[in-house]
Amino acid sequence: MYTMHTSLTPFHLAFQVHDLEAARHFYGTVLGLPQGRSSDTWIDFDLFGHQIVTHLRPGLTPDTHHNPVDGHDVPVPHFGVVLEWEAFQGFARKLTESGIRFVIEPYIRFQGQPGEQATMFFLDPSGNALEFKSFRDPAKLFATT
Repeated sequence: MYTMHTSLTPFHLAFQVHDLEAARHFYGTVLGLPQGRSSDTWIDFDLFGHQIVTHLRPGLTPDTHHNPVDGHDVPVPHFGVVLEWEAFQGFARKLTESGIRFVIEPYIRFQGQPGEQATMFFLDPSGNALEFKSFRDPAKLFATT
């Protein structure tokens, strides 16, 4: 049986991009993520304490699927981080002010239901979908009732 840990360790995610300089600008400048190690084929970024790595794949074309969730077409696959409520609000403001084109603009999903959350979706320059979300009560992350 799985039990939720009260102390989480960072995750590592490697994914493909079609242009490293566009990825460096998007993740480093637009999102404001600190850059770690890099080479001519990959770049590490600090995603709120987690390690993500953009790997160059020339000729990559976006290929996302969408599933309906709470009245929106959610892009799949996607990744992101569950942020603290105030951090989510500040990050959403920063992205809005920087002109990010949202796939799903920041809103409250599942209002009044178990798992009520703030969420937003957007794409990186290579078409990778990102979701950031937040719960007023972090204990509701896996709530079913």
